[in-house]
Amino acid sequence: MNTHGTIFRISIFGESHGKWVGALIDGCPAGISITEGDFLPDLNRRKAGAAGTTPRQESDTPIFTSGVFNGKTTGAPLTIVFENNNTRPTDYDAIKDTPRPGHADFVLNKKFGGFNDYRGGGHSSGRLTVALVAAGVVAKKILKGIGITATLLEAGGNTDIEAAIKKAVEQQDSIGGVVGCKVNGLPVGLGEPFFNSVESCISHAVFAIPAIKGIEFGSGFAAAQMTGSTHNDAFIDAAGTTLTNHAGGINGGITNGNELTFRVAVKPTSSTPQPQQTWNNATQAVEGFTVKGRHDLCIALRVPVVVEAATAIALADLMLAAKTAL
Repeated sequence: MNTHGTIFRISIFGESHGKWVGALIDGCPAGISITEGDFLPDLNRRKAGAAGTTPRQESDTPIFTSGVFNGKTTGAPLTIVFENNNTRPTDYDAIKDTPRPGHADFVLNKKFGGFNDYRGGGHSSGRLTVALVAAGVVAKKILKGIGITATLLEAGGNTDIEAAIKKAVEQQDSIGGVVGCKVNGLPVGLGEPFFNSVESCISHAVFAIPAIKGIEFGSGFAAAQMTGSTHNDAFIDAAGTTLTNHAGGINGGITNGNELTFRVAVKPTSSTPQPQQTWNNATQAVEGFTVKGRHDLCIALRVPVVVEAATAIALADLMLAAKTAL
């Protein structure tokens, strides 16, 4: 399914080389100011252009087709679309017979009986993260006074991002990265103890981002090597402020009012320029294969703003659910 959320529900649609991609948001409160300019800062952060990113450039101008009147949300479903103008679908003709290693080509073909749009990954393409970012801009407007900041902490195992990208360009092979996210200003009490824990809701949204392979909150996997007395965060005042923050701002699946922190692992872009081997359905044999098309050597460079968007989407849903419960 392509829908996420309970109250703030978003659906994303479109394909990498189709006419357009976009987001449909249901449950968006009425009266929120919406202009094209509100979206540009985050959309520009997601765009390619820097060293190590794809040569494909799209204008990414948001078009509001429903749910906005006189610059305000109406309370009806809000639809935002983006035209695909810089497409080269013929780059992907070979994918019909040779599924790219690391991509979803093989499983999509099997799942949808070959009817899926295989060009550039179709509906599974990272191109659709522009729709997530757009929905995230709306979600951030709901989260007044709450700050969400994600940054690229390392690429290719190196905290010197520039050096890592330079090496990837020289070697003509893709690299992954680690993105850290911090959320400040959250109230105490968002989330539920089990299936709608804050961790599970954020993780659900974040894993909708292609290339995300892992997530950890607070001290994460390092907690497995700590003692309980070391890992526990001591409360130092009546507001619930803690001396340390190994829990990452969450206790028992519920926000505790401290800074919410987590990190995500981004895999290397599957479309590496390096020669590979793959199965050819036409010849029924394993053959040499080189990916065509325009791709990022380090997709992690463009992931931070998408992580912010996914986080905002999850938290906006939790926030609206909490208000509904009152």
